[in-house]
Amino acid sequence: MLKFSRGIDQDRAATAGGLQQIAFARGAAAAAQPSRLPTLVATAATVAVLYFVRDVFLPLAIAILLTFALAPLVSRLRRVGCPRSVAVIGTVTTAFLFLSAFGVVIAMQVSEVAQNLPTYQYNIVEKVRTLKETGSESQILERIGRVIERISTEISRPEPEMRASPEPAPEAKPLLVEIFSPQRPVETLKNIINPLLGPLATTGLVIVVVIFMLFEREELRDRFIRLVGYGDLHRTTEALQDAGARVGRYLLMQLVVNITYGIPLAIGLSLLGIPNAVLWGMLAIVLRFVPYIGPVIAAALPLFLAFAAAPGWSLLVWTAALFIVLELLSNNVVEPWLYGSRTGLSPLAIIVAAIFWAWLWGPVGLVLSTPLTVCLVVLGRHVPQFEFLEILLGNEPVLDPKERLYQRLLAGDPDEATDNAEDMLEEKYLVEFYDTVAIPALLLAERDRARGALTNAQAAQIAQSANTLIANLEEIAGEEEGEEETGAEAQESDGDDDADEYDLPPGDGKSVLCVGGRSDLDDVTASMLAQTLWIQGADAAHAGHEVLKAGNIKALKLEGRNAVVLSVLDRDFMRHAKFTVRRLKRMAPAARVGIVLWQEDGRPGTTERDQLIESLQADFMVFGMGDAVREALSDELPRSLKLAHPKIAPGYAMRRSKRADRESTVKAD
Repeated sequence: MLKFSRGIDQDRAATAGGLQQIAFARGAAAAAQPSRLPTLVATAATVAVLYFVRDVFLPLAIAILLTFALAPLVSRLRRVGCPRSVAVIGTVTTAFLFLSAFGVVIAMQVSEVAQNLPTYQYNIVEKVRTLKETGSESQILERIGRVIERISTEISRPEPEMRASPEPAPEAKPLLVEIFSPQRPVETLKNIINPLLGPLATTGLVIVVVIFMLFEREELRDRFIRLVGYGDLHRTTEALQDAGARVGRYLLMQLVVNITYGIPLAIGLSLLGIPNAVLWGMLAIVLRFVPYIGPVIAAALPLFLAFAAAPGWSLLVWTAALFIVLELLSNNVVEPWLYGSRTGLSPLAIIVAAIFWAWLWGPVGLVLSTPLTVCLVVLGRHVPQFEFLEILLGNEPVLDPKERLYQRLLAGDPDEATDNAEDMLEEKYLVEFYDTVAIPALLLAERDRARGALTNAQAAQIAQSANTLIANLEEIAGEEEGEEETGAEAQESDGDDDADEYDLPPGDGKSVLCVGGRSDLDDVTASMLAQTLWIQGADAAHAGHEVLKAGNIKALKLEGRNAVVLSVLDRDFMRHAKFTVRRLKRMAPAARVGIVLWQEDGRPGTTERDQLIESLQADFMVFGMGDAVREALSDELPRSLKLAHPKIAPGYAMRRSKRADRESTVKAD
């Protein structure tokens, strides 16, 4: 025992030294980590520059995004054997001709709608009047009110004064005449062209920049790497490829989704008799690039036209039904099928990004908000200084499942912890959830308790919430018990010998007691192990750590138990585990007594484990849920209990013999 204690002391000293080294390394890393203040200042300065110089950066942003969208087409033409100049010029020309034709059609349709609006005035007035009459509580009361108002007006009107002589005729006022001179043709042409110069110049600039970017794409990539990430070519190259793939895929897939929405919309509106159905389908294709707000605007205009074009209400109802059906199909069938959530942005991030870019660059920024935010998320993923962008805007979970569970247990919210567990249990078995998520979460709590960051009250609250979680998962455990029986029969019939980590043996006819080691958290792990054994068909029970005290351990009912398992999170328990194991083996000599020392990583090797088993005189010692279940349900015989101090036993017998001789001499005297 002295040797074992010294070994434990050495282990504790080594562990303390390792913890000191880890703390020193963390302190050095924290000291070496640069402050985030320069990054925040640089971000604020960048936003200010983008806002005040938006006339320069807005065309460049449009050109860069179009380059991302057209680059895959150019690369495909190059692989076919098309020369670079032909591939670039042909792709850019085709794209902008398509966009120009698209814009011309929209302009013509808008002009036609503007000309037809006066014809809808009568229908609008009649429907508004009908709504007003329908909304009034009683037309009789309204008429009575108007009559009373007229009578009151007549009573309060003053009587006209009698004049003695007629008034003189009013003096005639001169008539104002404005003379218009016809404009010259040059001035008329200038008034038409001046408003178009800005958009035409921006369009031409975008076309030129896109062509040169596609021509010099490899050269620009190399220059960017040399400027930004020459010290880390791998990370910079990966970031560029990730950004290009994400943005290009998003733009292409969003275009396909919008086309599959706009064409059926135009056909449906045309069949319903909505005027200018082609216009509304084309506007839907463009407006759906704007997140959340775009589809609403695309639906509002045709609904207003359906309200104004027909005298009845059936056209409005059918138009609304068409939009609802198309939205459901697009959101639940087409989008998940094509790209799902591959942008890597959370829904809240998309809304916030739309507000930010709309404030920064107006309507064009609203359209470009999603692809620009995708670029920011990629920047945060590959550049450590901007990691906060990925955390704030990305859709990937920032906490591991074990950390999320520990946080919910620490907050005293077992309901949300149960919801998260049920989501994971759709893909995992309960034993795997306990082994990879729940037990590691309790290990985090035990580490915080050991270093003094977790109070006893908080530890008790975590244990209580965890017990509630186990009780909530009782139904799932019952379902898995039935699945285990069916699965065991199927495995016997198939004769498949391949077993993974969680292919556990049946527990029929076995009786196991799981006992917590030294804390409430250990009691929770014992409950989890007992529930897992119950799923396997064993008669499993669990007890708290209080029963292991000297005055309570004799009250344990161990008759008929095949195994007794001590469940422990704290490695320091091994200092006292030998005495507990010996007591349990004396009380239940036919039961196998073992220890589960829960460890997620840093598990001892086979040699060290065998030495611990020999020194503790335990039947087994394991470190995970799967091994614990296998050992608890094993058919091996328990090992015999050895004498605690075999070298001291002969001396003890000699002293006992001398004491007996002295007592006999006293009696003789």
